[in-house]
This record gives sequence, C-alpha cells and structure tokens, in this order.
Amino acid sequence: MSVNTNALGGSRLRRRASLTDTNLLLIITIVVFIVMYMSAVIFLQKGFTKPQMFFNILNENASLLVLSCGMTLVMITGGIDISVGQVTCLVCMACAVHLQKVNDGVATGNVFTSLLIALAIGLAFGIVQGALVAYMEFQPFIVTLAGLFFAKGMTTIVCSDRVPVTYEPFVKLARTEVTIPFLGSVNKKGIYIPAYVEVGVIVALAVVVLLFCLLRWTKLGRNFYAVGGNNQSANMLGINVKLTKFLAHVLCGLCAGLGGYLFFLHACSGSPLHAQGAEMNAIASSIIGGTLLSGGVGNIVGTLFGVLSLSTIKNIVTSLGLEDAWWTNITVGVMLCIFLLVQSVILARKNKNKK
Repeated sequence: MSVNTNALGGSRLRRRASLTDTNLLLIITIVVFIVMYMSAVIFLQKGFTKPQMFFNILNENASLLVLSCGMTLVMITGGIDISVGQVTCLVCMACAVHLQKVNDGVATGNVFTSLLIALAIGLAFGIVQGALVAYMEFQPFIVTLAGLFFAKGMTTIVCSDRVPVTYEPFVKLARTEVTIPFLGSVNKKGIYIPAYVEVGVIVALAVVVLLFCLLRWTKLGRNFYAVGGNNQSANMLGINVKLTKFLAHVLCGLCAGLGGYLFFLHACSGSPLHAQGAEMNAIASSIIGGTLLSGGVGNIVGTLFGVLSLSTIKNIVTSLGLEDAWWTNITVGVMLCIFLLVQSVILARKNKNKK
C-alpha cells in the first residue's frame, strides 16, 4: 500500500512540475510580446499606436494561428508535422479550382462545399500520417516530409498556375468585416474609422478556445501531455499511446485543412506559391509560445501569443526600414535561440525535480 501511495505522490509532483513549467513559459511569452509591442508603440509609433495595427496582425495571421494550434497538439505528444504548409497550399488550389468551376457553371457547389473539400483534404492527411506514425511507428519527421512532397505534387496536378476566385458569394464572405466597437481611430480628415477583423479571425479565435478547453478539461487533453511527457509511464497508466498520437495528428490535419481555407479566404486565390514556409512559422510560433520540442509541455494560449510575437517582430523589422527578407529571418532566428535556451533551463529544472 505504501508503494502505491508513494507512486501516487510522485505522479502528483510530476503533474505539478509540468503545470508550473507550462505556466512559466506562458508568462514569459506574454511578457515578451507585451514588451515588444509597447516598445514599438513608444519608439516607432508608425501605425502601432492605432488599434487597427494589432487587428491587422490577426487578420493576416488567422491561418497561421490555426496551423500553429494544430502543430502544438502534435508537439505536445512529442511529434511534429512539417506538411501543414503544403497542405494549406493544396487546399487553396483545390478550393479555388472548385469555386471557379462552380462560377463558370461547369460544376455544382457553393462556399460550403469548398469548405468541406478543405476539411476533407486536411482530415485525409491527418488520418494517413497519424496511422503511419502511431501504428506503424515511423518517425513523424519522415512521414510528414513525405506528406509535404505529396501535397506539393498534388497542388501542381490540380493546377500549375495562379487561380483567382471571382465567385461572388465567396468574395462577399472574404470581404466581410466584423467591426470592433470603441476601438477605432480618427484619420487626418477627422473622420472616425472603426477597427475591424475579418471573418477568419473569429474562426481562428474559436479554434483557440476549443483546443484550450480540450487540453485543459478533457481526458484526451491530459493524455496528450502524458504521452509527450513519457510514453512508458502513460502506457503503465492505461493510456492508449498509439490512439492518442493518432488523434493528435488527425486534429492537426483538420487544423491544416481549416487553416488552409482561412488562408484561401484571405488570399481569394489558389497558387503553387501560397503558404511558403508556413510550416516553419507554425513550429516557430509554437516554440515561442512555450511548447517544448521534447513534448509534454505546451499551451494553446501561449501559441496565440507566439503567433502575435512572431508577426510583431516582422512588422517591427519592416517599420525600421529593413525590408530585406534576411533581416526578418535573422531576428526570428535569434529569438528562437533565446526561447530554446529558456526551454533548456526549464528542462534542466524539470529533470532535477524528478530526481
């Protein structure tokens, strides 16, 4: 009996340590974002003082936010998915071709059917890649790398040129603006202009809330953390490790499909060049948001602030007149190194607590 009590006590201590690590990384991410944005407001001012600048960050990165949330789920379980960028590109192209055929009277469908196509593509990638990773025990990097190349090839098979969308119901939806009350600004002519967000932002924030609740208050969410923390311990606790990893990839695939559709909604076109490097931005956002590459620690709210931080960096670099792409990449690289260093300190403390 005493052995079971000690084991239970050790399990509780590990859970508390993990919770502390997650909260600490979340606090660091939020503080870094606030300091960066306030510094831009105080020293740069170039638009940062207007609320619309903040909402534009969300408008431009609604797709990235959903992709990053899916990536966070997989990374919490100790995996990774580098195919999400090309899945986004494939979704954009497939939906664009579909809606243009509908517009030309060649095919039947509407905006809803295009959304179903996007979700079906994401779900298919999630199921196949999740099965290979979880049940065939292939390395997630290799499996999703194959998925990346497959999606890239399929995109050019669907269409190799840019496809603009002129289907009126979709264009109307894409141009819909949700007004944010009391947060507008006055232009030089003295006219009040209300702040707004696009429909995609509302959807992305809804995904953040749903996945936060999933990780926080459901058994599946707890299983994600347990599997990422220690596969063997999770197995001993009666958790179906393979099913948990499979479901993480399925949810990530669904997020890739939905994120791809939000990208399509923002761009109103399909192109083989869409979402270049989106998978790297999603991984970077998750890491900056406090998700450990080794698994077991992460937070959806942290991922939200990771996306905001990454986008703010890019805006600051552009505002400084350093519009060359390498300056942004260098800045993001330095920031990632700093966060990885912080994470290594957290991991060292975590390992010390276990001993």
